[in-house]
Parts: sequence; structure tokens; C-alpha cells
Amino acid sequence: MVKEGRRADDDVLAETRDRALRSTTVAVVITAALPTGTPIVWVNDAYTRNTGYTLAEAVGKDPNLLHGPRTDHTVTHRLADAVRRGEPATMTALNYRKDGSEFWNQVSISPMRDGDGRITHWVGLARDVTDQVAHADAQAASILEERKAREGLVMVSRVSDLLFDLDDPHVLAEIADLLQEHTVGWAGFFIDDGGLRATTGIDAGAEHLRRRRKLPAGAPDPVQDLLDGSTAGPLEVRLDATEMGPTTQHLVDHLLGPVRERPGLDAVVVHPITGRRVVQGVLVSAPRHGSGLAGYSEHELRLLYLVVRRVGMAADNARLYAREHQLAETLQRAMLPEQAHVADLDVWTYYAPSSNHAQVGGDWYDVLEVTPGHVVVVIGDVVGHDVEAAAVMGQLRSVVRSYAHDDSEPGVVLDRVDQHVSGVRLARPASLVLASLTHGEGGWLLRWSRAGHLPPVLVRRGEARVLTEPSGTMIGFGAGGRGTGSEELRPGDLLVLFTDGLIERRDRPLRAGLEALVGVAGGVGSVDAAGVGEVLLSRLADAPEDDVAVVVLRVPDPHAGLIVEDADGRRRRWSLPSEPGSIARARHAVLRACETWGIPGQQSAELVVSELVANAVLHGWGHVVLRLFDVGGALRIEVEDANPSPPVSVDGHEGRVGGYGMRIVERLADWGWEVTDTGKMVWAVVHPTPPVG
Repeated sequence: MVKEGRRADDDVLAETRDRALRSTTVAVVITAALPTGTPIVWVNDAYTRNTGYTLAEAVGKDPNLLHGPRTDHTVTHRLADAVRRGEPATMTALNYRKDGSEFWNQVSISPMRDGDGRITHWVGLARDVTDQVAHADAQAASILEERKAREGLVMVSRVSDLLFDLDDPHVLAEIADLLQEHTVGWAGFFIDDGGLRATTGIDAGAEHLRRRRKLPAGAPDPVQDLLDGSTAGPLEVRLDATEMGPTTQHLVDHLLGPVRERPGLDAVVVHPITGRRVVQGVLVSAPRHGSGLAGYSEHELRLLYLVVRRVGMAADNARLYAREHQLAETLQRAMLPEQAHVADLDVWTYYAPSSNHAQVGGDWYDVLEVTPGHVVVVIGDVVGHDVEAAAVMGQLRSVVRSYAHDDSEPGVVLDRVDQHVSGVRLARPASLVLASLTHGEGGWLLRWSRAGHLPPVLVRRGEARVLTEPSGTMIGFGAGGRGTGSEELRPGDLLVLFTDGLIERRDRPLRAGLEALVGVAGGVGSVDAAGVGEVLLSRLADAPEDDVAVVVLRVPDPHAGLIVEDADGRRRRWSLPSEPGSIARARHAVLRACETWGIPGQQSAELVVSELVANAVLHGWGHVVLRLFDVGGALRIEVEDANPSPPVSVDGHEGRVGGYGMRIVERLADWGWEVTDTGKMVWAVVHPTPPVG
């Protein structure tokens, strides 16, 4: 009775399993494990619903009856290999229903073994995962699109980084190489400056491009239409066209030689390099695969558009900066006059714009030898740090110079300047100090007048005092009758004229800065004006917050002994105008420094500084900075200008500064150059040996 009851329970359980297999929504298929194959022996209703094949239609068939034209057989082969090894497996493949429709089928198979462990059947569970695969494909496409966009942003960022160095003569060639590495099969930049020509860099010094009129009607000239701005790009240019206008013909025949040899390429794509107003040139590219516009995806065309837009804007900015720089340089030359050597008077001048401004400002000085023995010194400040302030400065300087020639009384000169300024109504307020020095038998007579400017400082025998009187209002606000102060200057006396950039700081009042100047000036032990100026700059204007202009006058004292300066004090610097006269002034500065420091080999140093300053004047921008250092008994000369381009010799030898003259420098000194924040600096160390041959 127990056995019969257990058998009845087994029958109920078997019936329950059979109903479960028939009722489940998961397709179930059972195949026999025969030496000749695995024919289907049973399928459930879910299989029929999913595939359209009934039990009668499926029995005896190979499970491959669901395979079709686009089924991936590498997947089915892996499933067959698992069957041969007798191992369970799960695979997803594209299958076909009875009606021919496609669906993605995820199949999991497991072996069924008898009591001896032999595989007698295989059971397979199948699910329609079409929706999941479609969702995964959409996600993959989205990820791919996002990755392309990210790669595009990285590419544009790298192009922008390259365009930071617009002075690099190969910047466009590097961008073309970058495009060829990641996006295109070939790329080349061509600039339009009276005709297309290949270019590797942006010529910031070139004139602004002008639109050229189209030639009379004739063969189509799509490239010229693009340059004229009459059509937008990008456009496709066929290399095998029989009729072309002159610009398109020139591009195809003479500029695209290398790319025309690519097999299968019959068209290129031309992208306009657009600036603010005109098309400045073109980028010609060929896709990696295919030809013409059809070879590019929408993403690639969008990336190329962003690249040429950045190149166009960078080229525009470079030319705009070059024009403004040229204007600033012209005003700078007016602000830093050519200064001749003044007999019986040691004169040192210095000007440096604030690092926050672009080499042009309102601070200025002038040293004018009206007649032999009569010198006029002016230092002033126009409110503001822009081109307008510099323009006012230039106008004011010309007026002061003119009146200083006509009258030697500083107060009278400033009265006349007031009258002139009131009539023309200068756009910016200005202040200045005008000092007149007249040489006589007893020395120099100093007379000065002040118009709203910081007072000069007189240093005599280690004591400094401020020449506060006479005082007066700013230029243009005087009511007449400006006063004139006077002082007899003795041998060894120092006179310091300066602008507020020397002493003004955010963390202290101006009065405290003036007191600091008095303290420093009174303790200076140098016997030359340049040494005094160097000490003032190093202790007061090491990190100036404004433009700095300084003039130091020293009456030579033939009886003064040589004061030995410490190592920190053995340095000098000058700001020189970019004029030929600065070469002679630099030679004089070197001779004076060598004499003061007791460094032999003055002739060698004089030759070296002549060459370096001459090249800075000829090839540099803006003012020239000359620095001298005593480095263990040798003289180090540094010449800095605002042109960041590397030194290039006229005979084409890379790394040299000049032509034949530089060969002399190479024999007399160790030399080199380095990039600075504002341009470049060329240095030379002259050792105390006599000049060679």
C-alpha cells in the first residue's frame, strides 16, 4: 500500500511538471541526444507562440530551423561546441520565426542524464530579448555618440592649445597633423593674400586681407566664391573637373599635388577660414575613406567647422594684436626719447610698464639738452593705462618740449602749457615735474616747477630731502603764476624724479612710500646714477603695481673715492628706446659699469653690447631693457625685447642673433637666449680677457 501511494504521488508530481512546462511563458524545447544529431522531441506552447512552429511541425527537426540569413554562425558554433562537450551554455542570436520575421533569441541549454550519467536529452529555455537588445543597441549608439563628442571636444581643446602660440611658424602644420592623426586622411591650410598659397603658420604681421572682386563670368570658380564670401562652405571640389575658374584651378593643379595621388580620391572638401569680416583662407581636407563630402560623417564635418572657426578667430586676433602692438610701440618710442650723453652730468633713466598692462601707459619722462650746458628734465603721469592715455602723453610731451626751448624758467613754461591745454581740452588729467639744469663755473643750477606731481628728492652727502616747494595743481588747472624753485647742485649731489609706481602700494599710504624712498636714497653708496637707480628699483619696485618711470641725475665728484659695492649691488638696468641712438648709450653704460666695478676687458664688453642692442633695435618690439651684472669679475649682459621669436641670423644659422657681428660675440663671450613672460632675453657673459684679433 505504501508503494502504491508513493507511485500515485509521483504520477501527480509528473503531471504537475508537465502542466508547468506547458503553461510557462518561457519557451521550452527538448531534443534527443543521438549520435547523428539532436532532433527536437518536444516543445511547449510558449515555443509555438514565440516562433510560430507547432509541436507537430517542430518534432524531428533540428533546432537550427530558427536560423536565417543574418544569424551569426559564430554564436551557433559556440553553442554546438558546448553540446559536443556536454556542457551547459547560454547564447543570444538573431533567429527567424515561421513567418520570416526576425527576433533576438536568448537560449540556455542543459544536458539531461540517466541513472548511469549518460546524456539522453537536452533541454533548452528560450526568451525573446528583442526589446532588450534594441535598448542595448540604443545605449551603445548613445555612448558612441557621446564618445565622439568628447573626442571632438578634446580635439578642439588641443587645437586651441596650439593656437595659444601664434608665433610658432608651424602652428597650422601641427593642427593639420593633428587632424590627420584623428579625423581626416589629409589636410592642408592655404592663406589668401592676393592669391592662395600653402602656409604652415599664421602671419600676424601681414596686412589685413582684402576681398577681391570676382572675375567676369566664365568657368565656375567655387573656391573664389568661397573666398569672396558669396557662398558658404564647406564645398566639394572635384579633382577631375574639366572646367574650373582660375582660383580653383590653381588650388587643384599647383597646391594639391600630394593628395591628388591618393588612389580612389576624386574630390576634396574645402572649408573657409572665416574671420570677423572676411574669409582669410581655406582648409582643404580629404576623408580617410571615400571621397568628397560623402566620406565625412556629420560629426566630422562639425568638428572641422569648429577647427577652422578657431583658426580664423586666432588669425584675426593675431593681426589685431599686431596692429595694436605697432601703435603701442610707436607711442612707446615717443615716451622713451633717444637720450644723448650729457657732458659733466651723469643721467640714468628707466621706464617699465606694469605687468598687468600692454606696454603702453601714461607714465613718461624726457631728457632734453636744449643747448650745451642747459638740460631740461620732465617726468609726468597721465591718468589711465590705455592708448588714449598714451596719446595724451605724446601730445603733452610735444607741447612741453616746444615751450622748454623758448623759455628756461620752469614756472613760466608750465603756465604756457596750462594755457595750451585749456584751449585743446585734453581727454585725460595729467601731472608733471619740469626741472631745468644750467651748467656754470660753480656747477649746476637746478630750477624746477611742479604741477600736481610727486616732488623730486635731492640727496646730498647721505641726507635726502623732498623738494616740496613750489607745489601746484595738475596741468590744465593752473590759474597762472606757477612758482619756480632753485637749488645749487654740488659735486656728488643726486636728484631723483619719479612717478607713483615706484613707491605706491595697496598696503601702505603714498606718504609712507615717499618716506621709504627718502630712506633708501639717503643710504645709497653707489657713485654712479645707474647704481643709484638700481638700488631704488630693487628695494622699492621689485614687484610694482603700476607703471614705473625714474630719472636719476648725479653731479660727478672727481674727488669721490671708489665705493666697493657688495655682490647684490653690482647690477644695473636701463630701459632704452628702440632707436639707433640706444646703441651708443648702451656702450657708454657698459664702459661706466666696468670702470665702477673694476672689471677689465671693457673693449670686449663694448663690442658685445653693441651687437646685442643693435639686434634688439632692429628685430625687437617696444622698448629695450639692458641689464648688467658683475658675476665674479666677469660682466653678464642681458638684452630683453618684446619680440618672443627666437634669435635668427641673417645668414640662416639657427640660434644666432645677427650676422657677422654675432661671430665676434661668439669669440668674446659665452651667450644664449631664453623666453620671458613679455618676449625674449639674450644674454652674454664677457670674461676679463682682451678682445680677439
